[in-house]
Amino acid sequence: MSAAGRSDDDPGQNSAVDQEPDPGQSTPAVAEIAASSIRSGLAELELRSSQVLQRLENVKVSSSSPEHPNLDESPEGEGDEDDPTVAVASGDQRHNLLPAEHRVPSDILKSLEQLVSYTDSDDDPEFPLPALDDVSHLALISHSIVAYLSHLDRQQLLRVTNSISGDATRWLGTLFHFAHPASSFHADNADAVLRTVRLAIVARCPGYLEGGIPALAQPTFYISENTTPVRLQYACRQLGIPLEAIKVIPEHSQYGTMDVTLLQKQIQLDVGNNRTPLLVVADIGASLCGYVDNLLRLRDVCKAHNMWLHASGHGLAALVCAQNQGHVEEVLHSMALNLGSWLGVPSLPIVLLHRPLLNSALSAFESDPILSRRLNALSLWTSLQALGRKAIAERLHVAFQTCSILFEIASKCEGIRVLSHTPGAQTGASLSDIIQSPFDIQALFDAAAPVVAYQFDGSTTIPLGGSGSSAAVAAERESAEGLKPLEKINNASYFDRLNSWLGQILQRDCPNFDFEVIEHPTHGSCIRYCPLELGLGEQPPSSENLESFAQSLEAHVDILRATIKHKARFIHLVERSEVLRLVPLPEWAGMGGVRFVPEGWESLLTDQAKTELNKLNIDLVEALKSTDNAFSLGEGTDGLICVRFGMVTHETEVEELLDLVVTVGKSVQENSRVLDTMSEIVKKGIEAVTADLQRESEEKLWQEGILRHVPVVGRVFNWWSPPAKESGIKGRSLNLTQGVVESTENIYKYHMQMTGATAHQLPANRSPPTPMVQTPVGAPSSPPVFPIVEPVPGNVSASGSGEATPVQPAEVTVSGSVVAGATPASPPTQNHVDHARTVSQSSAASSNVPELVAANSAINNNN
Repeated sequence: MSAAGRSDDDPGQNSAVDQEPDPGQSTPAVAEIAASSIRSGLAELELRSSQVLQRLENVKVSSSSPEHPNLDESPEGEGDEDDPTVAVASGDQRHNLLPAEHRVPSDILKSLEQLVSYTDSDDDPEFPLPALDDVSHLALISHSIVAYLSHLDRQQLLRVTNSISGDATRWLGTLFHFAHPASSFHADNADAVLRTVRLAIVARCPGYLEGGIPALAQPTFYISENTTPVRLQYACRQLGIPLEAIKVIPEHSQYGTMDVTLLQKQIQLDVGNNRTPLLVVADIGASLCGYVDNLLRLRDVCKAHNMWLHASGHGLAALVCAQNQGHVEEVLHSMALNLGSWLGVPSLPIVLLHRPLLNSALSAFESDPILSRRLNALSLWTSLQALGRKAIAERLHVAFQTCSILFEIASKCEGIRVLSHTPGAQTGASLSDIIQSPFDIQALFDAAAPVVAYQFDGSTTIPLGGSGSSAAVAAERESAEGLKPLEKINNASYFDRLNSWLGQILQRDCPNFDFEVIEHPTHGSCIRYCPLELGLGEQPPSSENLESFAQSLEAHVDILRATIKHKARFIHLVERSEVLRLVPLPEWAGMGGVRFVPEGWESLLTDQAKTELNKLNIDLVEALKSTDNAFSLGEGTDGLICVRFGMVTHETEVEELLDLVVTVGKSVQENSRVLDTMSEIVKKGIEAVTADLQRESEEKLWQEGILRHVPVVGRVFNWWSPPAKESGIKGRSLNLTQGVVESTENIYKYHMQMTGATAHQLPANRSPPTPMVQTPVGAPSSPPVFPIVEPVPGNVSASGSGEATPVQPAEVTVSGSVVAGATPASPPTQNHVDHARTVSQSSAASSNVPELVAANSAINNNN
């Protein structure tokens, strides 16, 4: 095998299979496998795998929990109840046992489908697994074929593995301009970094196998602070190297990349401390903001100290777009390629391309040199052929173009600050011009931006007013009232909430963009987009999607600018209000929260008062939501309810909104007083009815004599001297209009409640007779009142026993209902028409009206 396309740990260097055959020796014939047998076996495997993938692809989510396979149950009446093995296998513990009988494959796959389909959330998509295209389908089937091919004869397996890994290595070397590469294939990036560290150790210390780590004098690794050190820490733990060997180099203050000057100083310091500089990890778009380290300067530093230079990141995909031949191996020693993420093809291995090392020490790390990191290249081998070189280059070029367009859109939007790498920041040339020019690796990586990260930046001065003359008026008002626009430096957490809100809105309105809200260690919350982090079957957005994004971003950033513009004014007005209090809402991105607190309540905030205050603000929010959706119900850090103000526009008048809250709050408070007064009237009416009926029952008892109420004697006495027919106790009704308890003889006589509206139904339009008993609610202990003028009964009645049957005082009940239009009672008057009121009228003139009491508190206290 030639050097080009050589794969790591190639056992052909020491194997008799790859040696030149000796003509003088008889070579044993290799047993050939019939092509028909291979074809039928692979075809059957492909068919079965495709059927399973299709079934899983069509599985829909379900809220029903997956069923456990049926376990063997002993027949009823058999088995010893005292047997401990039976007790262990009973109940839920039986699910720990493997079924004794076999299950057919269809049932097993059905159980798998149920397990995949189960969900306990309503937000999950209809299909839990994404759809597969032809390339993704082929890549997944390749994993089944790998397990199948591993059962080939050893020599046959070696031939197939060398051919697959060699082809993939040569193709990738051509695509990424890496001449004569060696390769290894890994399941994740951590394993690739571990392999890189071993390559650097073997290249620097050929006697590593014999002497181990002590052969190196304290190896040291260097990495930028923009790159996560987790993978390098994993490699150190696997090799027994202390974590202090990792040196994190600060970023350059201007470019955001590794500061090469500080790197050189750190290397000199380590050399002075008898350490061995071994490896530098270059960041090519692997960080959150997609910065690209200066590879040419890092190459010179590594060459001067005999160090290994490794590169990783999404920016490496730009090498495929270059149309002129280059030599990356002259700059880098190795690089990690994440083709599965870049192309949106599932389960492709991480490829480590590196300079070949003719050292047998590398094969000592593998349990099986043939299968380890080589045969799993089959999925990559099939996917690269299914796509083709042209389609791969076009996909990656579109991804970088998308980032450039998004960068331009975001940078032109007022109030947005772009944090990521600027395409062509050093050369000023576009990617389309660079890829057609002579190969320049640093210019190529500078022009290709793999990431766009931006945030709403409120640190710029945003005037409170509009333009023209209104701006001057706003400036005068600002200077007079001491208002200043909000600045991010003093409100970092609030601007984080604004950016989080913006990110969630963009995720909803632009589903073709995989936006994510991240926490930048310096700038806080920001929105990040990377078209090279594709999921299964995902593709970069189209030009129509980009136009939709530009419109959505401009519209919602305009809302954010308006919210920031009005927030300072909002805070100032609330602080001056007598009944509104500003409520801090740590998780709310809107304009803020206020609480309506009637005057004098802050000094009386007992538990009962807090409950009443919460009820008042809940009713206030319900009333406000019917007029404007900008209001919502919130809860402050103190646990009390408040009114939340959402996002606003430039045309919003903050003064009008706050005035609306105050007006509606007072109206709700007034209505609460009406209901509280009504409940108080009903309660006192019940007390008056109870007292009247008790008094009448006692008077009747003394008038008729005790003998009439003795069980046996009373019957004889009533036969001897029958009682008068009209001597029964009268029922009572409550006149809400006048606040008077009246007797009910008219109700039972005319079979209706006598009101002004029903008086005309009497013969000759006569007025109903005056009730025999009338008791004012305000003085339940006073004797009955017999007025001269006939009042009109109200709407709430207390049913007595009628005129024939006596009623016990303990059995008095209240029937009817108090509606929203009912009015509080007034003292007895001679003219009931002048005192008919509606809910909108104020009841503050009554001295019996409480300040703010729950409508049901009076009744509950009475009960």
